[in-house]
Amino acid sequence: MKNSTSELTLAEGRVYTAPVILFLSATFILTLARAMALPYLVVYCAERFGLGVADVGLALGGALMASSLFSLYGGFLVDRFSNYQILLAAGGLFALAFGTAFHTDSLVAFFTAIVVVNLAYAVIDIAVKSGIGTLVVAQKRVAVFSVKYTLTNIGFAVGPFLGVLLAQVSPGLPFAVAGLVGALFVAIYGLLGEKTSAIVASPSQHNGFLAVLGYLVRDYRLVCFTLGGLLSAIIFGQFSAYLSQYLLVTSSPERTYQIINYLVTTNACVVIGLQYLVGSRINQANLFRMLCLGMLFFLVGLIGFSQADGVPMWVIAMVVFTIGEIIIIPTEYMFIDFIAPGNLRGVYYGAQNLSNLGAALGPVLCGAALSLYQPQAMFYLLSLCVVLALGFYYMGYKSKVGVHDSL
Repeated sequence: MKNSTSELTLAEGRVYTAPVILFLSATFILTLARAMALPYLVVYCAERFGLGVADVGLALGGALMASSLFSLYGGFLVDRFSNYQILLAAGGLFALAFGTAFHTDSLVAFFTAIVVVNLAYAVIDIAVKSGIGTLVVAQKRVAVFSVKYTLTNIGFAVGPFLGVLLAQVSPGLPFAVAGLVGALFVAIYGLLGEKTSAIVASPSQHNGFLAVLGYLVRDYRLVCFTLGGLLSAIIFGQFSAYLSQYLLVTSSPERTYQIINYLVTTNACVVIGLQYLVGSRINQANLFRMLCLGMLFFLVGLIGFSQADGVPMWVIAMVVFTIGEIIIIPTEYMFIDFIAPGNLRGVYYGAQNLSNLGAALGPVLCGAALSLYQPQAMFYLLSLCVVLALGFYYMGYKSKVGVHDSL
C-alpha cells in the first residue's frame, strides 16, 4: 500500500520517481534484448532446423499463442504480488529461456524457450503498466506511457542491428547475448528495486482466478476491444514474421534479412518521430474516428506491401503502415485504462494482452495462405482482418457502461 511519502510525491506532481524510472528502464533493457533475436526467428528456424515457411509460421504462432494465454494469469498474479517480486521472477525466466534457446539442439525445447521468453516479457510489461498506473496521477499517465512506448521502439530500432551483427559471428549468438542482458537486468533490479512496492488491493484480491475471469467476461466493452485488438494484432503484432514469410517465398534469404532489417528500423523510427504528434490528438471524444483513420492507414500500407518491388517502396509502405500502428496502440491503451478498476488493473492489462493471440495467429494464417494460394492472397486476408477489427471496436465504443457484479 502506498505510504504518505508516495502520496506527497503525487500531490507535488513529481512524476519520474526512482520506481517509475526503473519501470521504464526495464521496458528498454528487455525490449532491446528481445529485439536482438526475435525479428529473425523465421529465417533462423528455417536455416537451423530446416523448417518450411508454413511449419515455421505454425510453430512460432503456437509459441506466441501459449504465452499470450498464460499472460492472463500473469496479470492476475501482478495484482497479488509486489512489482519487485514479479519483475525479478519474470526477468530470471526471461534470461534462462534465452540461454536455453541458445544451447539446445531440440526443436521442442527451442520453442518451449520462446514461449517462456514471450510470457516473461508479457508479464513484465503488465507489471510495468500496472505500476505506472498506480504511481502516476491520471493527468500525467499518458505522458509516461508515451515515454514507455518510445523506449520500446528505441529498443526495437537498435536491437535488430545488434542482432544482425551478432548473427554474422554466429547464428545463435543473439540468443546468448539476449540472455546475458536479461540476467544483467535481474541483477540491477535486485539491487535498486523498491522491495516494499507491493500493490495491495481491496478484498477482491482474495477471489480466485476463475471468479476474476468471470468478471472480465461480463465486461462487454472489454470483450469487444479485446477481440478488435486481437484482429488488429494479426496485422501489426508480428509484421516482421509474416513479411519474412512472404519474402522467403518471393525472394532469397539474404534479401529477406536486408529488407526486414530496413522495415523493423523504419517502423521504430516512425513511431519515435511521430508518436507525440499523433498521440496528442487522440482523446475520448475522437476515439472512434482515430480508430477508423488508423485502420485506413493499415489498408494503404498493406496495399503498398503487396505492390512493393524495391527497398524504397517497402520503406514507404512501412511508413504509412506504422502511422496506423501509432494511432491504434494509444487508443487501445486509453480505453483499457479508462475502464479498468484500480484493484484489477493488472488482470485488465492481462486481458488486453490476449490481443497478442492475433500476433500469434498472424504467422499461422499467413503461412497457410502462402502455402495454399498466390503470395498476394496473404494481403487480402490481412485486409479482411482490418474490416472485422473495426467492427468490434465500433461495438465496444458504442456500448454503454454496464453494471457489473462486485468482486
